[in-house]
Amino acid sequence: MKSAVETLEPTKVKLTVEVEYAELKPSIDHAYEHIAEQVNIPGFRKGKVPARIIDQRVGRPAVLEHAVNEGLPNFYRQAISETSLRPLGQPDVEVTEVPIEAEGPLKFTAEVEVRPELELPELEGLELTVEAGEVSDEDVNERLESLRERFGTLVGVDRPAAEGDFVVLDLKAVIDDEEVDSVSGVSYEIGSGNMLEGLDEALTGLSAEETTTFKAPLAGGDHEGKEADVTVTATAVKQRELPESDDDFAQLASEFDTIDELKDDLRKQVADAKTSNQAVAARDALLEHLVEKTEIPVPSGAVEAEVHRHLEGENRLEDEEHRAEVTEQATEALRNQILLDTLAEKLEIQVAQNELLEYLVSASRQYGMDPNQFIQTLDQNGQIPAMVGEVARSKALAVALRDVVVKDEAGEVVDLSEFIGSDEDDAAEAADATEESAEDAKA
Repeated sequence: MKSAVETLEPTKVKLTVEVEYAELKPSIDHAYEHIAEQVNIPGFRKGKVPARIIDQRVGRPAVLEHAVNEGLPNFYRQAISETSLRPLGQPDVEVTEVPIEAEGPLKFTAEVEVRPELELPELEGLELTVEAGEVSDEDVNERLESLRERFGTLVGVDRPAAEGDFVVLDLKAVIDDEEVDSVSGVSYEIGSGNMLEGLDEALTGLSAEETTTFKAPLAGGDHEGKEADVTVTATAVKQRELPESDDDFAQLASEFDTIDELKDDLRKQVADAKTSNQAVAARDALLEHLVEKTEIPVPSGAVEAEVHRHLEGENRLEDEEHRAEVTEQATEALRNQILLDTLAEKLEIQVAQNELLEYLVSASRQYGMDPNQFIQTLDQNGQIPAMVGEVARSKALAVALRDVVVKDEAGEVVDLSEFIGSDEDDAAEAADATEESAEDAKA
């Protein structure tokens, strides 16, 4: 098979492929066998009709059409592999020549959007700055306060509601004299802002069994976005009472015996969280630097296909304002993907089985699914390679950070080795993987 590539655009190529008759013949033979099983010709049993009879009765063009439809996907994949192209969408294929009368070649062309070639900037000597990771007493007290709130109790109060109070409420929404929504007995924390716009202001100053009205756009349902007249009644006002920060609380809320031990542990938790945040900030800063310093052409067809899929899933194909938002998001996502795929290739990133498994188990938790069921579903839908790509991109950024100096705002070097690993770690993992493969082969 011969393949030639013509670059039409930075992100689009035309692939011209010539398949020798000998390579096409297995598909032709299978086409004859398949057609022989389908046709009824007097004097011949099904499956035993000679090729020349099928040519007479069905026609060789029909046979070749069957053979080409069957073989074309494999020939296309083979041509893509041989030319080292990286498609980003489905090809537009045109068959230009088929061997109808003689044992000639099959010729076809395929226009397809591909990942462009990028020139990545050198990272040696690059310095990135992240926030300092120092832990203050205020940080520890905030975390202690959150822990106390988890063990707090709600107690009814006989006074107007204020921010931070919990109000048990009944609510009714009316549009044009028609009740469109209502809830009853809902507990709401004033200041949380997670229900209706204007609800916090309406409840503030309201005592138990008092009612008020206000106007607000509805946040969901069939009337989402429409302004409604809202009536809200506070059936009860409660405040949260917190336990004292003492040894008894430490024993209640943790495995520690004293409040000082608990605070020391909270300090460590805050320090770990801040270091983790520094790692995330460094990765984001590195990605931003790479995007800024790299010219990345983005295939418009791939973006349009993703936008259409997204809007179709939301049943909002006619929403032009939303289309513009999704287009911007899809363009940025594809730009980052192209960049990180190129980076992973440059760094020769390999995804170990344990790395993929760890990622899949973590992802299954986000979807609230059993890990085995989650992995099986991905496998059945052919999505495992996409997951491998996600892990490779994330790992590429981590490995690239090893060539970068990360400092905090005070100019101190930040040690991120816990999050980005080291070349020695990778070498050890590769050795373990090789040893496991050898043992599996022996077994």
